[in-house]
Amino acid sequence: MRKLILDLDTGVDDTLAISYALGSPEVELIGITGTYGNVLLEQGIRNDLAITDLLGHPEVKVYKGLPHASTSDSFQVLPISEFIHGKNGIGDVRIPDSNREPETESAIDFIIDAAKTYGKDLIYVPTGPMTNIAAALRTAPEIKDQIGKIVLMGGALTVCGNVSPWAEANISQDPDAANELFRSGAPTTMIGLDVTLQTLLTYKETQRWRDLGTPAAKFLADMTDFYIKAYETTSPHLGGCGLHDPLAVGVAVDPSLVTTLPINMQVDVEGATRGRTIGDNTRLNDPVKTMEVAVQVDVPRFLKEFMDRIGGLAAQAK
Repeated sequence: MRKLILDLDTGVDDTLAISYALGSPEVELIGITGTYGNVLLEQGIRNDLAITDLLGHPEVKVYKGLPHASTSDSFQVLPISEFIHGKNGIGDVRIPDSNREPETESAIDFIIDAAKTYGKDLIYVPTGPMTNIAAALRTAPEIKDQIGKIVLMGGALTVCGNVSPWAEANISQDPDAANELFRSGAPTTMIGLDVTLQTLLTYKETQRWRDLGTPAAKFLADMTDFYIKAYETTSPHLGGCGLHDPLAVGVAVDPSLVTTLPINMQVDVEGATRGRTIGDNTRLNDPVKTMEVAVQVDVPRFLKEFMDRIGGLAAQAK
């Protein structure tokens, strides 16, 4: 069984990503590494512990990552993040705190140790800034050849960004770290806005969870309804909320859900286009392509897998 690490800034869609992973028998979620973005690091860690408890998986260990970008010494949550995810990151829904604590080992050391232990069986899925994985690669560059796959949620290649005309939110939090990852040679698949904005959830689907009647199902429904309502204001043309982070997990489990373009990528780190994800001209003709970018997605199949897996998990969680 393949091993999975989720690197999360645990907001609403990160929570759905956890749920998808726990509902997927093909992978074992061996740990969650916390980061900043939708929420502060400490809030995200709190959410990770509480959510895995509520979903019936207290065995999942949680590790503290870095609290801010590689080029900064602090971080503040943007008002738009609070509007979309709620002040607590999970739609302002209250769930019990866990009585567990995060691990004493740092997220960076855990990522490195896992890559060395599991090798090609390890899939690492960052759905926030790339700060933790860049730090791990900086500390132990050899893991780029040891790790099985990195499947990230972030970026935009064929569509515009969502925080500027060219930049997507996760990449914009730490463009330098993302550029380090993109140019590292690590085997990486980018699941960007090109495909995630095609995978939409509506109140019809959340009602199916609510009808299950379990506390976990009610939590997921209430939290996601908050998210959908925010999308009604920020992106009314979509008709639902984007399943950004869960799609990255879906592709980690089943790569055939998307069609990818093999292309060596970079992130602009200077000038007006800072945060843009684009092909790297200096490696354009390199026959070895270490990155793939998702450009098409099998929406009906993914949504069915999403609802089946999360619904099954939520029905069993007491």
